[in-house]
Amino acid sequence: MIRLSLTFIVLTSIALGLAWLSDMPGGVSVTMMGFKVEASLAVALIVVVALAIALAVIWSILRFVFRLPSMISIGWHARQRHKGHLAVSRGMIAVGAGDTKIAQRSAREATRLLGREPLALLLSAQAAQMEGDAAGASRAFRDMLISPDTKLLGLRGLYIEAQRAGHEHEAFKFAEETVNLAPKTAWAVDALIEHHAKAGDWQKALMALDRGSAAFERPERKRKRAVLLTADALSHGDGAPELAIEAAREAAKLAPDLVPAQTAFARLLSRQGDYRKASRILEAAWKLNPHPEIAEAYLAVRPGDAARERLARAKKLSSLKPAHAESRYALARTFVETREFAKAREAIAPLIETAPTVRICLLLAELEQVEHGDGGHVREWLGRASHAPRDPSWIGDGLISDVWAAISPISGKLDVFTWAKPAETMVDRQFSNVLNGALRSLDSIPATPRTVQEPDFQAPGSKKTLSASAFLASQASEAEMSKPKSRSKADVIFPLAHSPDDPGPGHE
Repeated sequence: MIRLSLTFIVLTSIALGLAWLSDMPGGVSVTMMGFKVEASLAVALIVVVALAIALAVIWSILRFVFRLPSMISIGWHARQRHKGHLAVSRGMIAVGAGDTKIAQRSAREATRLLGREPLALLLSAQAAQMEGDAAGASRAFRDMLISPDTKLLGLRGLYIEAQRAGHEHEAFKFAEETVNLAPKTAWAVDALIEHHAKAGDWQKALMALDRGSAAFERPERKRKRAVLLTADALSHGDGAPELAIEAAREAAKLAPDLVPAQTAFARLLSRQGDYRKASRILEAAWKLNPHPEIAEAYLAVRPGDAARERLARAKKLSSLKPAHAESRYALARTFVETREFAKAREAIAPLIETAPTVRICLLLAELEQVEHGDGGHVREWLGRASHAPRDPSWIGDGLISDVWAAISPISGKLDVFTWAKPAETMVDRQFSNVLNGALRSLDSIPATPRTVQEPDFQAPGSKKTLSASAFLASQASEAEMSKPKSRSKADVIFPLAHSPDDPGPGHE
């Protein structure tokens, strides 16, 4: 309605203006080249307007003619870029689908059409990685270093390629350059930490963590620092006890749930003679997470204690978590040491009602051997151990270990070991075969020196036989001696886990 009103007002104004000009006396006279033209003011105005419109049309035509080559060039380049972006899209889909041929063809087409555009370089690098062309991937990543927008991506790619090639020093340089450029880049900070950790230089690893602390959230940063400090404390051994204690103290404070930190701190305090504080630390850790390593450290907190004193400690520890399986196991173990067999059976009885683990079966086999010397019952429990569920262990990168480690010996990653039950694998079947072989040869093995600490006296009427744990140790020794000697392999640098846009080595 408003627009219609405005249009009406404008048209009315024009009509009134023309009427006013037509009624106004006077005219316009133009003399040119001997010709004289006279007209009224209204006609003159109409002619001037018509000439202006004609000149504008002519100028537009001439301007279009002169701009036509550049417009053709712009259109051609736009079509080329459109085709290039289609090639990039097609190539990225091929990378995701694992089609190497289409990815390579699309990468060449995108490079030809788009030149050094970031997406084209990324596709070229991805296609080269799929093909296994390390040199081509490195060239593409190095081309990314030219542009500030893609420099971090180029450094990340060069780091991965250097890791794959086993060039640890070059990979470290790329990670360090990334941290200098962007200190909040988590993968680069992790790479620096793991580089120093693999070299056993825990102090430099801690400095790298402090340098890139902004890359991690507070809980993750505290956990990493606790792991590094624990490894640093354990690396001192018997030397520099003060430094080791300080590192272990801070680690235990940062991560109360990190069992190695708590046990390391307690053992260092025990070496210094501070048994009371060491016991308090282990008791607090036991309340939070009953763990066999905590029980072992707690029972041995005072070196040279007699079996009765260890039993008193076991009772105190089990009173903190009386219903927990680890409390019952620790108590039963110390009862066996003090030859209180009935109490040992009473303590471990609830663990037998469910599916007893390998450790429970071996303890019961040893209990039968020490108490009765009954080879039949020993064989029975060893047989059950060969098929029993595995006990929890330190597991990281598919490796099952009896001891905790700060870094993985396979991938070099930090803090990968967790306490969990291993899955049933070929290792379990091999373990079962070892125990079955032990059962078959139990009667034919002569008495051998004991490899574990046992009481020096025998129960009346019992015959002297090898305990379950000592027997398994002897079997392991014989198996180790029968293995052919081979040269020790050097450390191998495995490629890091690739990012989502990295198909990884050997991918086809």
